[in-house]
Amino acid sequence: MYQHYQAIANASDPVRKLAETSQSMISYWPAAKNLPYGRWVEAYLEQVSLMGLTHQRPPFLIDAIENADGSRTHIEETTMSRRVFCDLVRFKKKGAEDLPRILLVAPMSGHFATLLRGTVQTLVQDHDVYLTDWLNIRDIPMSAGKFDLDAYIDEIIESLHVLGPGAHLMGVCQPTVACLAAASLMSEDNDPCLPLSLTLMAGPIDTRINPTQVNELAMTKPIEWFEKNLCSHVPLQFSGAGRKVYPGFVQLSAFMNMNLERHQKSFKDLFDLRLSGEEEKANAIRDFYQEYFAIMDLSAPFYLETVEKVFQKHLLPKGELTYKDRLVNPAAIRKIFLMTVEGERDDICGIGQTLAAQDLCNKLPAYKKTHHLQAGVGHYGVFSGRRWASQIYPVVRNLIQSVT
Repeated sequence: MYQHYQAIANASDPVRKLAETSQSMISYWPAAKNLPYGRWVEAYLEQVSLMGLTHQRPPFLIDAIENADGSRTHIEETTMSRRVFCDLVRFKKKGAEDLPRILLVAPMSGHFATLLRGTVQTLVQDHDVYLTDWLNIRDIPMSAGKFDLDAYIDEIIESLHVLGPGAHLMGVCQPTVACLAAASLMSEDNDPCLPLSLTLMAGPIDTRINPTQVNELAMTKPIEWFEKNLCSHVPLQFSGAGRKVYPGFVQLSAFMNMNLERHQKSFKDLFDLRLSGEEEKANAIRDFYQEYFAIMDLSAPFYLETVEKVFQKHLLPKGELTYKDRLVNPAAIRKIFLMTVEGERDDICGIGQTLAAQDLCNKLPAYKKTHHLQAGVGHYGVFSGRRWASQIYPVVRNLIQSVT
């Protein structure tokens, strides 16, 4: 499967690159838009250049934030540590010192950590933000070892050790399970780098509660079906040749097919907006798809374990999840402050699935538990967009600042 995809990509990439270069050249000649068919040609070239996938992380482009008085503060981006499977990237306001430190764990779900660009841009207003920048597994040699759910938890714990004592931990969507597991293990070990607070946002802690279409799909087939039909080996031309992966293009295809008519309409709208000269609206659509079509592969062991342990067997809420043959016990969490956040219209993680973490941490005093259900938002609205910035973030910020 992967070999067939890559053969098509290798053949089509030069065509897309030519279209992209041609469009760029035309953009340097503003008068071209006024020629007969000038706008049409430029819009057509843009469509061709977008019709393909990239496998490299786009830049974060978080250069500055706007202050309440209209001034702008520069944001410094620094890679704090480089490990085999993950870089730890820091975002900090220039000149700001002693801000609360947050480890923001990005999902490893087929898209790069830039998916949380809006989350970071909001958090960095008042915090020193560290983000897990997951690397594309197809670029990592097999000699580096296997990446599975245990390795994922290891990365979170190691990142917290880089931040040191007194930091805060936030997981968005998929990593909420691993974040809760990491906090449980560190609590049991009396780890000095145990975070002061744990914020879990729109995550599948217990998918038996209000199951969504995504949850039900995971239950329709045995795990062997997922391995046989959705996983493939990385082609020889890449550093990770031979690794078994869940290819990003497979996941993206599934997402696209779920809303195919909407995506087709978006491309038509993009074309029409270019013809009518509505550049700002057109650029918004283009920017979305440039990000959406930047994909990364998932390690097959990690993907299959997540499907089986989280979505099929529900091991964490049953008290049966293990880390390196050690039982994960959320009841060991007794010191940190816990906050769970959900969206009223979330069609990926149903209402109550993230809240379930509150019951699992049954030795945590009630005053250390907070839950926020945001009205009117879907899954992505929990951590990006207007309501995240204006309604959810202030609640998260107040919790973190109160315990720092």
